[in-house]
Amino acid sequence: MALTIYFSSVSGSRELKQQQSEILQFLDAKKIQYKTKDITQDPSIKDEMRKLVGNPSAMPPQVFSGDTYCGDYSMFFEAVEDGKSEAFFKL
Repeated sequence: MALTIYFSSVSGSRELKQQQSEILQFLDAKKIQYKTKDITQDPSIKDEMRKLVGNPSAMPPQVFSGDTYCGDYSMFFEAVEDGKSEAFFKL
């Protein structure tokens, strides 16, 4: 399954940038392939992300394994802290 990370390339939030960076760096370090979708490039991408998450106010980063929703940053962080990153990414 291919991982998809919805992210924002334009954000005034340092926290959001850090969260996105942590997920991408983790995947790079583990040599896990993924693709990114930038919600700032087209409003339909943000709408798609929110529809898939099931939350009309969801913010990036959001992680999917194929069509399966993995979670947001807080869920990622909790999984890594618990040593369950493979389960989080549905690998």
